Amino acid sequence: MAIKTDPGSSYYRSQPTAPRVLELPTRESSQSSGSWWGRWFSSGGRIDEPHHIGRGYPWYKVVCLTGVDYFSTLAYQAGIALVAAGLLAPVATLALVLVTLLGALPVYCVVARRSFVGQGSIAMLEHLLGGWKSKIFVLVLIGFATTDFVITMTLSAADAARHAVANSFLHPYLGNSQFGITVLLLFILAVVFFIGFREAINLAVAIVIPFLGLNLFVLGVGLYRILQRPAMVLHWRAAMLASTGNNSWMAVIILASILFPKLALGLSGFETGVSVMPLVQSTAEDARRPVPTGRIRNTRKMLIAAAVIMSFFLLLSSFVTTMLIPPSAYEAGGPAAGRAIAYLAHQMFGGVFGSIYDLSTILILWFAGASAMAGLINLIPRYLPRFGMAPLWVAYRRPMVALLLIVDLIVTLVFHANVDAQAGAYATGVLVLILSAAIAVTIAFWREFKEKRDSNTLILTILFFIVAVVFVYTTIDNIFERPDGVIISSIFVFVILAFSAISRYQRAQELRVQDMEFVDESSARLWSTIAAKKVCLVPTSFSGEGYRMRKAEEINRNYRVTEPLAFVHTHLIDNRSEFVSRLRVSVTKERDHYVIEVWGAVAIANTIAFIAELLDPVSIFVVLSGQNLMQQSLRYLFWGEGEVGMLVYAILVHYWNWNGRKADRPTLFLTTA
Repeated sequence: MAIKTDPGSSYYRSQPTAPRVLELPTRESSQSSGSWWGRWFSSGGRIDEPHHIGRGYPWYKVVCLTGVDYFSTLAYQAGIALVAAGLLAPVATLALVLVTLLGALPVYCVVARRSFVGQGSIAMLEHLLGGWKSKIFVLVLIGFATTDFVITMTLSAADAARHAVANSFLHPYLGNSQFGITVLLLFILAVVFFIGFREAINLAVAIVIPFLGLNLFVLGVGLYRILQRPAMVLHWRAAMLASTGNNSWMAVIILASILFPKLALGLSGFETGVSVMPLVQSTAEDARRPVPTGRIRNTRKMLIAAAVIMSFFLLLSSFVTTMLIPPSAYEAGGPAAGRAIAYLAHQMFGGVFGSIYDLSTILILWFAGASAMAGLINLIPRYLPRFGMAPLWVAYRRPMVALLLIVDLIVTLVFHANVDAQAGAYATGVLVLILSAAIAVTIAFWREFKEKRDSNTLILTILFFIVAVVFVYTTIDNIFERPDGVIISSIFVFVILAFSAISRYQRAQELRVQDMEFVDESSARLWSTIAAKKVCLVPTSFSGEGYRMRKAEEINRNYRVTEPLAFVHTHLIDNRSEFVSRLRVSVTKERDHYVIEVWGAVAIANTIAFIAELLDPVSIFVVLSGQNLMQQSLRYLFWGEGEVGMLVYAILVHYWNWNGRKADRPTLFLTTA
């Protein structure tokens, strides 16, 4: 028999099947009866609740949502390749594509199988590490993920504004107001997510398909023109070999391998792909399985489709733009700088078609923030509230969207909507997340090998280790090339850590219990007989009949107690870094008194307060240790122990003040040891 609590508020409600039904106010009910804006914000739905089997969207639609981030890089990736590699751009892009298909894609296919609720590689590392080091590591990675996704929104909106002001038809009306247009696009994006996910996904489909179609047309015509002039390819080949200094293809390969980290933005989109995994449609069979294999299979289809499509366009765009755009055009300040394919569209088909292409590019760059927004509002609420490191409203979609909009506006203001100034932070966030995923997959397979001693698992471990090494090189090279990216990411990490510490401090007095179940029917029956002012609760630090009898004699000698005593002994779990707990309770009778054993607690004082409020005893006897309060506070913070007596008192008073319970409270006796 189980007694359920509200997982978001950590305050309990009992199921109808519980031995005694208690109806207490929850944070949700208080919000629903509050102001209109509070009701509107909370009506958008919670993100930390499990997604029901059968809900979701076909994978080929969700690929458009994650693809607006991934595919939108076509708007500037070809220009980045030209600036970074020059004549070597097609070969460097080929290296990037190989890393994508042979490295990032296999890694995230494994991540999709092992973390299928949208938490991505971060969840894998949390599970593999455990304890406080796991929490800190996860928070750092969330900082980099926030960098990636936030900069995706701000950079893409700024680049969309740059394309808008560069268009010959729009420029007379827009002038040089790139900053204002960026802010407007971010506001519109937030409005879309205030409305709901369905509208965001349908809009993504309507934006991605025309954009890919226009790119295919422009690049296809460009490729046709190149094939009509074979001498152009021969000239490029000769010039590329000559640029190496010794006309060696080996030198070309080595140089391309050195240069491809500069093209790392072409890897963006994989972490977003697994973070929006809860939106992928499940199959009917998933309802009968502990692991939703149908959703996992559909997510892999989505990842593979996105990677193959993007690889094709990256290779095609790099080759065509290298052949057709002169260096003077794509250098800084040139007409093709940051918009290579758009430049070709205008040059080959004129201003009208070029403007249509610009409009499609503006739309997908603006909406690239949608995949990042979806990624963050599916990621952060699944970690920080559960860790106790965020206020409870973070679990709601609309407040999260409002918070991200504020952050986006601050970042845009700091960087003055400058695309180039944000590129380093974008690449750093992308690479750190992919590296963490590769490391997580490698560790997971290594642990499996140590258990099974299977040769296939060993081969997979070695292969993914090689992939991790490649991404270590890529990340380090990017950091040395653009150190500003690490600085910006470190600011996000510091803010996340500080925000989390403050929140954990503020939420320390919550009951911190998600649900409670009895170990057997006998315990449930005994509980119902002693609940509601039938016993006096006596928390004990030791479990033994002799100790309890001495404690009972001491209480009866010093206090006027007519009710039987209920001794409660709390067993803490090994991982004290967890914020909420699932309790298992045993109730037995011992002579004239009762013994309550509690397992699965994360903090002694909060668990005792929860048991006391649920049992509703006549009085509670808690012992003061008299030890150093600073040491006791640290023991409570890190190990869930500490000065239990004072903490139980503080938590219960805090809860009573919150729910308005003024009368019929248990009497608290604070005694010395």
